[in-house]
Amino acid sequence: MSGRQVVVTGATGFVGSAVLRHLAERYPQAAPRVLSRTPAPVAAGAPHRAGADLADPASLRGVCEGADVLLSLASYVGPDAGRCEAVNSAGTAALMAEARRAGVRRIVHLSTCAVYGPGPHRGAEVGELTPAPVSPASGSRLAGEAFVLAAGGLVLRAGLVLGRGDRWVVPALADAFRRVPAQWDGGAGLASFADVDDLARLIAAFALGDGTAAGATGVLHAHHPEPVRNRDLMHALAGHGVLPERPAADWPWSRCLAALAATPGWVGERQFTLLARDHWYRADAAWRLAGIDPGPGPLDRLGRAASWYRERGAVTPG
Repeated sequence: MSGRQVVVTGATGFVGSAVLRHLAERYPQAAPRVLSRTPAPVAAGAPHRAGADLADPASLRGVCEGADVLLSLASYVGPDAGRCEAVNSAGTAALMAEARRAGVRRIVHLSTCAVYGPGPHRGAEVGELTPAPVSPASGSRLAGEAFVLAAGGLVLRAGLVLGRGDRWVVPALADAFRRVPAQWDGGAGLASFADVDDLARLIAAFALGDGTAAGATGVLHAHHPEPVRNRDLMHALAGHGVLPERPAADWPWSRCLAALAATPGWVGERQFTLLARDHWYRADAAWRLAGIDPGPGPLDRLGRAASWYRERGAVTPG
């Protein structure tokens, strides 16, 4: 399918830009068509249609004409509940309607494991947990999944994503560490992570691969199969000069939460819990169906993004 027409939403974002780079390198005949709200520069020189806004269903008319594959990678993850609904739910519904009208044969949609809500979650397969989102962003993204599944598409629920362009995970760890300068409850929390370039490989394999990848539908977890322990992640970031080494002090969870609440910052208790305690989900099935190796894992990939993180520090997401 490398010569087929691919439509990509969210290609100027963190994950989308990595996917576009990978398509250019691995599938040079894929001819991706990029949709965006503004005439922002697009990596890899892909054809670009500006003015396609998920929050404006009328702007999506005809965007999938002639396409064989739709990569639905755009989302809004901010606090504005109205925009969450307009983009992640109603916008996805409108995009899927266009895909069905145009006869798109393969749809891959990026979602998030945040739809499961508060943990702890330890090694669950898809279907073993009932989603219980707690934010407008995750709730609306769960609602959007239903439209993808109704269109016969594949939903990829990703864990936490690391790499160049990450404006949430490592900045959040930095903000939390500044306010809770110790090891967090033994640093034993396990979470699911993906390197952005590995996630891009997985998305592209489902978009353009053959065999079992070609017929994949439903929901899959999309991150590295092996969870990452919090203390190992923090140590790796310190080794790359992104964070300072943590002191030997090991604070119990109650003290961690008290320190977080007592010091101003932008990471709340919900986000801190997601980063520091068990939130990991089995993802072996996705890599098996895609027919590709997940690679050594996100900690081994951190070096490629270390300078990007060091330059930005603990910035508040914009």
